[in-house]
Amino acid sequence: MAGAIRIAHLSDIPEGEGRLVEAAGMHLAVFRTRAGVFATQPECPHRQGPLADGLTGTHTIMCPLHDRTYDLRTGAGVNTECSITTYPLTVGEDGAIMLAAAAG
Repeated sequence: MAGAIRIAHLSDIPEGEGRLVEAAGMHLAVFRTRAGVFATQPECPHRQGPLADGLTGTHTIMCPLHDRTYDLRTGAGVNTECSITTYPLTVGEDGAIMLAAAAG
């Protein structure tokens, strides 16, 4: 994938968990669920809870500090008016997790 940045490998993130990764000068929370791999901003907008340490659902992440839940596909708050930024990922045949490069 041209212009994509390798940020991790599937083997780096156990299913049902998240990890904080650094790529292209930014920090991301990357999650592996039964539905796929997702990336979001690293902190909850409410009280800056570390989202990578939160509880994952099939398509959700719950902040570990105050139980605010977000949709990993869209970033929309499930039980809050807050939202989070999400980032598009792809997974290569070799298991490499790739972040789409930002448009110039």
